[in-house]
Amino acid sequence: MNNSKQKTIELAYLILRLTMGVNMLTHGIARMLNLDGFNSWMIGKFSNTILPEFMVSIASYMIPFSEFILGILLIFGLFTSRVYLLGGLLIVFLVFGSGLQENWNVMSSQMIYAVFFFILSYFIELNKFSIDRLREK
Repeated sequence: MNNSKQKTIELAYLILRLTMGVNMLTHGIARMLNLDGFNSWMIGKFSNTILPEFMVSIASYMIPFSEFILGILLIFGLFTSRVYLLGGLLIVFLVFGSGLQENWNVMSSQMIYAVFFFILSYFIELNKFSIDRLREK
């Protein structure tokens, strides 16, 4: 593959990683700005599931900060492979919650996130524009 084509693919990878990072970051920020409201909303959503309220409450306070931190790390490309793993596990956690609620529409969206985390992880060798790459030099 010629150098120009390789750079184009690496830039495309950067755009996908940045997009996922901004997505996670803005999810986290929006929820952090209304933590109590998000907590109340989550408790309401899970009121008819097997999960006790205290567990839902703990999760509702952890999710926004997780999304925020993962988003920042993705944007900068720092600890990228670990972030993909943690992001994927967050999605597993969210899919589990959606399944308990029998919210198949939301679960479908979450499965798309799982696919994107897989793609980003699978092609991690294209992660040339990142702090991780600078740290390797």
